[in-house]
Amino acid sequence: MKQGIHIISLGCSKNLVDAELLMRQLEKAGYRVEIDGEGSRAGIVVVNTCGFIGDAKEESVDEILAQVERKRGGEVKKVFVMGCLSQRYSTELKREIPEVDGWFGKFDWKGILAELGKQYDEAARDERSLSTPRHYAYLKISEGCDRTCSYCAIPLMTGPHRSRPFEEIIREAERLTGMGVKELLVIAQDSTYYGTELYGRNRLAELVDRLADVPGAEWIRIHYAYPAGFPFELLPVMRERPNVCKYLDIALQHCSDRMLRLMRRGVTGEQTRALVRRVREEVPGIVLRTTLMTGHPGETAADFREMVAFVRETRFERLGVFPYSHEEGTFCGNHYRDNVPGKVKQARAEEIMEIQREISAAFNAKRIGTRTRVLIDRVEGDGYAGRTEFDSPGVDPEVIVAGSAGKLEIGSFREFAIASAGDYDIHVI
Repeated sequence: MKQGIHIISLGCSKNLVDAELLMRQLEKAGYRVEIDGEGSRAGIVVVNTCGFIGDAKEESVDEILAQVERKRGGEVKKVFVMGCLSQRYSTELKREIPEVDGWFGKFDWKGILAELGKQYDEAARDERSLSTPRHYAYLKISEGCDRTCSYCAIPLMTGPHRSRPFEEIIREAERLTGMGVKELLVIAQDSTYYGTELYGRNRLAELVDRLADVPGAEWIRIHYAYPAGFPFELLPVMRERPNVCKYLDIALQHCSDRMLRLMRRGVTGEQTRALVRRVREEVPGIVLRTTLMTGHPGETAADFREMVAFVRETRFERLGVFPYSHEEGTFCGNHYRDNVPGKVKQARAEEIMEIQREISAAFNAKRIGTRTRVLIDRVEGDGYAGRTEFDSPGVDPEVIVAGSAGKLEIGSFREFAIASAGDYDIHVI
């Protein structure tokens, strides 16, 4: 029997793609590999860490310690650690947790294979084994980030922005759809910077337009846009190509001029509002997902009330919020004092989410009685759970399909009438 390796991938979808690339290399080296398996009995564990904010770092350290404890108990033979946290804090972590058998950077797949006495297969550099359901997959178009946001440690871990070659991405998309993937989720640290450093111009609109021609790509979904320098030529592509989802994930973080300046976001509050208006005008019916931050150094009660008003007025269909985390090495860590109390940060985040709950409920209520196309993701109870084109997996609401709908194929598209709706999920018949 092949020796087993269990990869535990923490953090974002970009991390998951890295785990899938490693998984393919390990499989080609002769191992039996699983990602995030329940009750795994594999003898080797690889923890793929996240180091974005304090909570993510704590989760990563807790998982490493849990696997070390399993090693002490004889449940596993070796524990390896890779990813963002290991990339950034390997010296400190080696000293604090010496029981780990190997520490590797975010992209050091060759090092892991060498530690196992295996060779990295250069010919399979772009191949990966999917850990997602077979009907959707993440498509990473670039790595790293050139932005200088005050609070963000990502550039410290991933380096400068590096776009993947245009044709390489298209070839991967064709491979994925050839495997049965129907939904391509376009991701990057900053998707709206694609091509700028590689080709001397932004090529995201061209890339998405070409992806829309890939046979079998029924949905193309764009994540992690950036407001400064937004490529407006993307909007006609989103409006006119029927398989490009009318959905955009764009992190705005704040709306106050003062806070945007302190955050080094490169836009003003009015530019932010104008961007949202233009996107909605040029792509009728689009659903916007954004992320906001509470408690950044210097945020006053007045700044926060402006954010509250912005959320009420703009009425984002999808919204997440997280309290600021003070990260060493960032501009904030070097120049600002973390002067908003933790309880205040959290209370502000909860207030925003309560407002968003009401907005989401109102948005869903308007949809009752209409028909919607649903991608069936999984069995749920005696029925199914799926998504509309307005919902990304793992972060957005789901469609609950009653068992009375009959037997459905996972990964198939079906049209349903919306019968009822909660604050977030909708129910169809």
